[in-house]
Amino acid sequence: MPTFSAPDGTQLSYRVIGDRDPVVCIPGGPTDSVYLGELGGLSAYRQLIVLDLRGTGRSAIPQDASSYRCDRLVDDVEALREHLGLPRIDLLGHSAGTNIATQYAARHPEKVSKLALIGPSPRAVDVAITAETRRELAQLRKNEPWFPAAFAALQAITEGTGSDWEAVAPFFWGRWDATAQKHHAASQPSNQEAVALFAAEGAFSPKSTRAALASCEAPVLLLTGEFDLNSPPVTAAAFAEVFPDATLTVQPEAGHYPWLDDADWFVATMAAFLRR
Repeated sequence: MPTFSAPDGTQLSYRVIGDRDPVVCIPGGPTDSVYLGELGGLSAYRQLIVLDLRGTGRSAIPQDASSYRCDRLVDDVEALREHLGLPRIDLLGHSAGTNIATQYAARHPEKVSKLALIGPSPRAVDVAITAETRRELAQLRKNEPWFPAAFAALQAITEGTGSDWEAVAPFFWGRWDATAQKHHAASQPSNQEAVALFAAEGAFSPKSTRAALASCEAPVLLLTGEFDLNSPPVTAAAFAEVFPDATLTVQPEAGHYPWLDDADWFVATMAAFLRR
């Protein structure tokens, strides 16, 4: 895997998949970016430059653990852009990685051609996701055989009486089948320090981020799944209002990993947006 040096000297890795025009991809977690795969086949239309965030995948563990903080990871994306020699980038983020991508667009709007936020997390702009919203969305799955146990765990989590996140995992895929279960097992973060410090104090500055994004001219796509408890459609709609030129797309019967639930639908939507 190719590598480059972050501003603090940490050696970071990235994968290059496909050819044609590049799109820089930021994973969530923070976890090994391998879970993104080829984004359902998007690599047939665009070259995917997939970053391993510091301390994950094949990227080095930094000497300064505070550099795991979300806002500081923006500098790593900028270093990757410079390393690639690209004056502007199409930028794609997934899940927690959308917070990095959003802050990058706020800090470097002139360097973003298009911004795609998949399963977007709105923490960077302080859009709240209520417990009621999650429970109401979960009810769409009430006919699934796993629903009773998963919903009981979700209710306990949202009420502050439980913490069994493993039990609610089925809600994050459009189909809780063998493929989803294998993907879930393979995509868990291994660097718990990176996870714990990602949202440390100072990681987000919603007021200034919103102000900066109000003048962002890049087209933005927010794509979430109909069933995505992590990024409910109603929350993604509120997030979209932050941008001057944003489109919200809800993928039918999809969860938090829409390229697995319906690769053709996902790729067609993404490819059309990136052709704009």
